[in-house]
Formats: sequence, structure tokens, C-alpha cells
Amino acid sequence: MNTATTTREPLPRGFWVIWSTVALDMIGFGIVAPILGRYADRFGATGFQVGLLFASFSLAQMIFAPILGRWSDRVGRKPVIVISLLGTALGSFITGAAGALWVLFAGRLIDGASGASVSVAQSAITDLATKEQRARMLGLLGMAFGVGFVFGPAIGGLAALGGPHIPFYVAGTLALINAVAAIIRLQETRVPNKAAQSTRVHVPFRKRRYGALAGVGFFSMLAFSGFEATFSLFGGERFNLTEASTAVVFLGIGVVMSAVQGSLIGPLTSRFGSLQLLRNGLVLVSIGLLFLGAAVIWPTMIVALLFLVIGAGISSPSLTALVADSAHEDRRGEALGIQQSASALARVIGPPLAGLAFDHVGIGAPFTFGALIYVLAIGIAFRKLK
Repeated sequence: MNTATTTREPLPRGFWVIWSTVALDMIGFGIVAPILGRYADRFGATGFQVGLLFASFSLAQMIFAPILGRWSDRVGRKPVIVISLLGTALGSFITGAAGALWVLFAGRLIDGASGASVSVAQSAITDLATKEQRARMLGLLGMAFGVGFVFGPAIGGLAALGGPHIPFYVAGTLALINAVAAIIRLQETRVPNKAAQSTRVHVPFRKRRYGALAGVGFFSMLAFSGFEATFSLFGGERFNLTEASTAVVFLGIGVVMSAVQGSLIGPLTSRFGSLQLLRNGLVLVSIGLLFLGAAVIWPTMIVALLFLVIGAGISSPSLTALVADSAHEDRRGEALGIQQSASALARVIGPPLAGLAFDHVGIGAPFTFGALIYVLAIGIAFRKLK
């Protein structure tokens, strides 16, 4: 197929409805995430309990993402996305109305269990896309994450002027509106084949082709989540970054990553293929983390961050496209749910390990160790994936 034709192929009808659904969901997440720790402090939470509060979301997501993904294969994408958004709304409202610390945990667990809307939305995208379009469309969907993390914290900061509970009510209301909009506007992208499901043979996980891809996702997220958790500490110690200047750095990271995923994934995939992009992206992130751990001057840090962000920007949608390509049509939601589950588990383990490395080994240790962890992901990508 001609490359120019592939890159100019129009997006299928319904894509932007799914995109806006994910963007609104990410805005709601962006409202809550930056202020949750300070909010929990009002209930006497220790630093360890705040860490558990964040981990509880990822733990619930790890358990329920494959379940809801499998369910979306059986009943369709739309009902699962709507139920996930309603669960997010309920979890946000419970968090906002909390009068005790245990209620905060209940709200986060409900929100995390409902957090499969992203992987199910990815499944809906792969339902709509041709194989040649998948990586490009998943890259565009990745831009929705950038939108959420740019606008979410700003909306949350403004809402907090009305009181500490208000941002959670705003996030819950946004999720509720999003669910209603999805009921009205979202098309069902998958009509379940009941005959095929009734005859579907169970395949052990170790024999499913996307098992190695889940391993790549786990190790890469293990290292990347450690970078996210400790960069502000690193920046403060080595470069005297304040909270505001660290936020500007992360804003720049979000803008660059959104630009890479939105504009480069399509033509690069047409030229090199998703597997080669995944391998190259993992290598770039590993080099970026290695340079970042050794950075003591601004130019080195900027170059390291560019390597890291460009690498993550091309590897993430490429990995998701490979997962979608490797799974049978009747198991695509399950496969993407397992990928999300592996990433959620990594987000539980990665930040505390990176924090321990920062405290007991050295300021740049989380990134140096992260580069070594990426070598494991690179090894799987080169040896296990064909």
C-alpha cells in the first residue's frame, strides 16, 4: 500500500466521539490526582497511607481491567464504557463526601475498578480501524491523555477555591455528563458474535501471543512510573526546581508527547512498522533515563528528557497496536485489558521502589536503575516478538 495513501486515509466515523470521551475522562483524572494527597492529609493520613491511597486505585484497576475488557468482548464496548464512567462518577462523589479516611479508600477503589474505560476505548478504536490505521489512531487517542493532564489540574485548582471537596464533585459531575453523552452519541463498534463465543476454546495465558507484550508493558511502565514519581525530587535537589517549575517541565513533556503521538506515529508506522518503532522507542527511553541520572547541567537534562519523551511517545501506541494485532477479534478487549492490568501493577510497584533508590542509593539512582529495567523490556521486544 502506498505510504501517502495510508497517512491521508480519513479517520472512520465515530473516532472523535471516542476521543472526546477519553479526553473528558482524563480531564476528570487530572482534576483529582494532583490534590488527592493534600486532601487526604485533612483526615490525618500519613505519607505511607497517601501512598497506599494512590496504590489502591492501581490495584483495583489491575484486577478489573481484564475482567471488563473480556466483558466488552462479550456484550460490546459501549455498555462497558458507560458503566465505567458511571463508576468513576460514583467514586469521585464518594471521595468528595468523605468524612473519614476509609471512605477515601472506598472511593479510590471504586474509581480504580471503573478505570477500564481507557482500554475498552482502545478496543473500540481498534474495532473501527484497519490494521494499517491502528497505530496512528491509537497515537491520536494518546493526545487525549495530554489534554487531560493540561486542563485537569487547572480546572481542579480553580474548583478548589470553592472548598477542598469541590474538585471531586466537579470531577464526578464531569464523569456523569460524559456517561450521558456516551449513551447518546457513542456508537457500538463491536457486535458480539455469540456463535463464536459459544465455541471459543480456552487458551492458557502462557500460550497467548500477547503475553510477551504484557511483559514489555510491565517492565517499561515499572521504570517510567518511577521516573514520574521521583523527577520532582531529583529536579529540586540537582536543579533547584520548585513545584511551579516542575509543573512547567511536565507540561512541556505532555506537549511534546502529544505532538509525537498525534503527528508522527502514522507516517513512522507506515515506514518502519509497529514492532520496529516499539524497539526503537524502548531504546530511546533507556538512553534518556541513563543520561538523566547523570545530568548535572541543564542541556544534558533537556536532551535526556527529549530522548525519553520521544521514545515513550512512539513506543506506547506501537505496543498497544501490537497487542490489538496479536489478539483474536473475540479477545481484543481482554488483551488490551491485560495490558492495562500489567501497567497498573507496575504503577503500584514502580514509585515506591524508585523512592527507595532515591533515599538510599543516590539522587540519580531511580533513573539509572530505570534504564536497566528498560533493558529487560528491550530484551523481550527483540528476542520474543516477531
